[in-house]
Amino acid sequence: QVQLVESGGGLVQAGGSLRLSCAASGSTFKVNAFGWYGQAPGKQREFLCAISSDGRTNYAESLKGRFTISRDNAKNTVYLQMNNLKPEDTAVYFCTTDRSFLRVISGSSKDWGQGTQVTVSS
Repeated sequence: QVQLVESGGGLVQAGGSLRLSCAASGSTFKVNAFGWYGQAPGKQREFLCAISSDGRTNYAESLKGRFTISRDNAKNTVYLQMNNLKPEDTAVYFCTTDRSFLRVISGSSKDWGQGTQVTVSS
């Protein structure tokens, strides 16, 4: 099992930026895919983006280039750079991982973090 710890959330004004981090334990980081999901109040968790072990990325159409996922294999950390934030981006953001890129994208991945709250004020 991979332990995931998200950080970097907080309160930001609309139009601002945040960078979330997801630190992963274990020796499988380099071979795993990772993803970010957001869960807004009263809504289901939804896919935002994912990155494969070899750096391929996949994004939800709704993000329109505002978010960027990246990984640092030396630090066992995955990042989510969020720019031009909007009030509707307010959500708990979860990191997830699995050996399978497709399972991360579909949300059926094995391991999940506890989430970090992002609040965007208007």
